[in-house]
Amino acid sequence: MDTQSIVILDFGSQYTQLIARRIREQNVFSAVLPCTASLAEIKAYSPIGIILSGGPYSVYDADAPDADPGILDIGLPVLGICYGLQFIAHHLGGKVLSADKREYGHAEVHIEDSKTPLFAGLPTTLQVWMSHGDEALELPTGFHRTAATSNALAGIANETRRIWAVQFHPEVHHTPLGSQLLKNFVFGICGAQGDWTAAHFIESTVNSIREKVGQGHVICALSGGVDSSVAAVLVHRAIGDQLTCVFVNNGVLRKNEFTQVTKNLRDKLGLNLVPVDASARFLEKLAGVTDPETKRKQIGREFIAVFDDEATRIAEQTGGVDWLVQGTLYPDVIESSSVRGPSQTIKSHHNVGGLPETMKMKLIEPLRDLFKDEVRRIGRDLGMPEDILGRQPFPGPGLAVRILGEVTAERVAILQEADDIVVNEIKTAGLYSQVWQSFAVLLPVRSVGVMGDQRTYANTCAIRAVHSEDGMTADWVPLPYEVLKRISSRIVNEVRGINRVVYDITSKPPGTIEWE
Repeated sequence: MDTQSIVILDFGSQYTQLIARRIREQNVFSAVLPCTASLAEIKAYSPIGIILSGGPYSVYDADAPDADPGILDIGLPVLGICYGLQFIAHHLGGKVLSADKREYGHAEVHIEDSKTPLFAGLPTTLQVWMSHGDEALELPTGFHRTAATSNALAGIANETRRIWAVQFHPEVHHTPLGSQLLKNFVFGICGAQGDWTAAHFIESTVNSIREKVGQGHVICALSGGVDSSVAAVLVHRAIGDQLTCVFVNNGVLRKNEFTQVTKNLRDKLGLNLVPVDASARFLEKLAGVTDPETKRKQIGREFIAVFDDEATRIAEQTGGVDWLVQGTLYPDVIESSSVRGPSQTIKSHHNVGGLPETMKMKLIEPLRDLFKDEVRRIGRDLGMPEDILGRQPFPGPGLAVRILGEVTAERVAILQEADDIVVNEIKTAGLYSQVWQSFAVLLPVRSVGVMGDQRTYANTCAIRAVHSEDGMTADWVPLPYEVLKRISSRIVNEVRGINRVVYDITSKPPGTIEWE
């Protein structure tokens, strides 16, 4: 890898992805690896520095996450955060014990060594966010204390070995000057150039795709959303007519989406597009299925089966298809597998979960290391229209994961109508671009209602609207009451089969954005 990078080793912290984002915001590439990554895996990223994340464990726990202590001896600058500080102290001969007073939440840190480059330009008192129950009571040889709260040590350093650590979390917004501290590490200590820009990403990715594909032919799995569209345009820029895009109607798209997306992709992006209506095929596979993971994997497998079929047909025209493009993003990868060491798998994604081992085509995933906002930035640099880039995220398994219980053609039709009302009312209120996602969910709950003078017994619809930066965490949106009132009134009056509307006010965590 020829790009400068900061490697972040994850010990299971809920904030690890924020570290990556804060560094990328400074035009420096960062990669999150599990703490169990080998030195060879770490060096493959050509790192100029290493950050050790926090974590919910004690270094003395029987199942405490561990890393190769060799990372402290390879000569690269190291920054430990929270558990990372304790890992450093523990492995280099210090002593970590349970603290007399656990620190969690807002705290005031006093800088004791203002000359250390990690604190360059920072005031001598910092407002920070703490989250720890252990404390480094004895420091390893050669280390000195650089910061403290009124209760405990808050920073250490051994500048000869180029190792620094803090007990607080500079990556969260509760530490107002945390980004400056990370900038000091990335630029002042590691010597980053800050040249990882959209233009740089596009150029290097296009060159890499050209080299990888050669004279081969590629098909792209297009959904019409931001991710797959940007992936397609990137690959098209690299290989032109060697790319054929396939847009599949999986039977669980939104209202009129198959027709509208087909027109957009052809007319606005100029892509060579093959639309495939496989709705009956997908609905047959989903018949009787109620488990969310099974739904996702069934849809993932059927996607690949459809693409295999299309590849066979396209191969007859082109002489063969070797590659499949997918718009997989970093959060997809993170949530689908425990790449973060002790972190748990939350759910599989159709892009990265359910792919058969015998898949005939090799994968190209040009956006695999990017967050959603970074993908949009790449799309704008590629000159893509805003009405495509501004679309809210839509799950790969479509409405199937917004229909709790069995997916049938009838239930899909009901949700399509309700969802269309939600989207249109959010747009009418001028809120669409301000909300990360807003949609309807069809629940397997029926309740009694009254319409006119008649008793009804019909379905319940949940409305979901969230704010998020990258899909990793999310807060529910307090939509104006008037907007909710219009949405509820229209759904109950216009959608046959729904007589009750509820509003989901759960954030992520503890919930997920989608209901399944």
